[in-house]
Amino acid sequence: MNAALKPRLRLRTPSEYAGWVLSIFVAIGILSSVLTNPNFRWEIVGKYFFAESILRGLMLTIFLTVASMALGTLLGLALAVMRSSHVKPVSIAASLYITLFRGTPVLVQLIFWFNIAALYPNLMIGIPFTDIGMAIDVNTLMGPITAALVGLTLNEAAYMAEIIRGGFSAVGKGQIEAADSLGMSAGTRMRKVIIPQAMPSIIPATGNQVIGMFKGTSLVSVLGVAELLQSAQLIYARTFETIPLLIVASLWYLVMTLLLSYPQSKLEQKYNRASSNLPRKAKAVQLTDPEGAAR
Repeated sequence: MNAALKPRLRLRTPSEYAGWVLSIFVAIGILSSVLTNPNFRWEIVGKYFFAESILRGLMLTIFLTVASMALGTLLGLALAVMRSSHVKPVSIAASLYITLFRGTPVLVQLIFWFNIAALYPNLMIGIPFTDIGMAIDVNTLMGPITAALVGLTLNEAAYMAEIIRGGFSAVGKGQIEAADSLGMSAGTRMRKVIIPQAMPSIIPATGNQVIGMFKGTSLVSVLGVAELLQSAQLIYARTFETIPLLIVASLWYLVMTLLLSYPQSKLEQKYNRASSNLPRKAKAVQLTDPEGAAR
């Protein structure tokens, strides 16, 4: 019986061995060229890799990524609920928002928010039809970092709304009907039934969005925000060492992408294991009434 459980051995063909040999030779050739080419200036790369300005830019990039993803996910959740609403004006408003922000380039949106003061130089916040309120100078408020945070958040919310809505759609209607039959409130149903079953669909796409957001923050350099890429550009504008500084920025982007990919894979494994147990739990829920008695 133990022998039957052993995996079958697959014989490798000569062409597969030839492919491995060819791939190894190509990899060695490329690596040798990169390491021995003096134009890469690896000593300059090592000099600036942990430079103070580069690390400050990296920290700002991480801040923009975390803040934009957190705020964008919360707003995206609200938009997903609105988009799924049976109230037509609410659903249409969410659809228009998602269409607008997904249909225009994020670079254009960033520049637009940075120049929003041209449309609304002053904003009045207060109680309508009264004199109670305060004026806000939009030109002062909407600085480069604020414009970057607003632009990235609003754009990310549109994508997260569709990701979350798609995850909710993956939950079977039978599960929702079973929760309703047990008298679960909307919050309990969302927490106990919908979210656990939607997470395996939401987590991979969200992880990709986080990685994309981390790299997408390089666009805010056009606003003069000294994130990772802009920090490298400021150095090579002074030293004319363009390629080594671009390599420094690229290596940091690669390192952070690898670091972000690890927790994503762990979360996927966790929720995939949890979702495999849901059919048994769901069956038990369907067979039990609100008082806990078997049907």
